[in-house]
Amino acid sequence: MPAAISVEDVTFAYGERPVVEGVSLEVSEGEFLGLVGPNGSGKTTLLELMIGLQRPDEGSVTLFGQPAHASDERERVGFVPQDVAETKGEMPVTVAEVVRMGRYPHRLVGRFSAADREAIAAAMERVGISDLADRRVGRLSGGQRQRVFIARALAAEADLLALDEPTVGVDAESREAFYDLLHDLNDEGMTVILIEHDIGIVTTHASEVACLNRELFFHGDPETFVETDALSAAYGGAQSIMHHEH
Repeated sequence: MPAAISVEDVTFAYGERPVVEGVSLEVSEGEFLGLVGPNGSGKTTLLELMIGLQRPDEGSVTLFGQPAHASDERERVGFVPQDVAETKGEMPVTVAEVVRMGRYPHRLVGRFSAADREAIAAAMERVGISDLADRRVGRLSGGQRQRVFIARALAAEADLLALDEPTVGVDAESREAFYDLLHDLNDEGMTVILIEHDIGIVTTHASEVACLNRELFFHGDPETFVETDALSAAYGGAQSIMHHEH
C-alpha cells in the first residue's frame, strides 16, 4: 500500500530539550498504528509532527506525499485530541454543529447542499449519535464526545484518523465500544494512528506498533513486539501486557 505518512530521521526539541530524536517510520494507507511509550516520551509531539501540526527541526515528514506542515491534504486527516473525553461545559455548541464543521472544506459558498446534509446525517448515524444531534457537547459523556469528533472526521471524508489517548476518563464499557468502532472503521479502509497508554489495547487492535521514548525502540507487528524487550527498554524496567479479547 502507498504511504500515508513518511517520517525520515526526524528530530524535534522544545528549546534545548529534544523530545523526538532521529525517528524514521512509515505508515501505509489502511494501517492501524499504535504509538506506545512512557509519559513524556514524545508520543504526542511525534503525532503532531506526523499530521503537520508541528514542523521538525531536522529530517522530514510527508503526509500523503507532501510536506506535512504545508500539505493541502491535511483536510484528509481527522484529529481527536488528548482531552476530548474530559472536556466538560466548555463547548456550548451542539453535536450537529460540531459534525457540520467537517463539511466546511467541501461546501460551496452559502448554505449546506443536500449532499452535505446527507454526509452529516450519515456520519452521525455511523457512530450512533443521531439521537444526540441537538445536545450540547459539553453535557455529553466522555465516550459520546469521542464519537462526536469521529463523526466530524467522517463528515469531512477523512482518510486518516489520529487519536491521542482518547479514552482517558472513560468507563470500561464505553472504551470497548469505542475501540470496536475504530476496528470497524479501519476494516473499512480508514488509516488509524492511536496513542494509547493501555498496551494491551494496542496489541489487540493495531496492525503495527511503534514504541517510543524520544528514540524509536521498535516498529513492527504486535506479535513480534510482545516477544522483544523493546517495551522494557523504552520504559526502563520490566513491563507486562494485559491482553484484551476481541
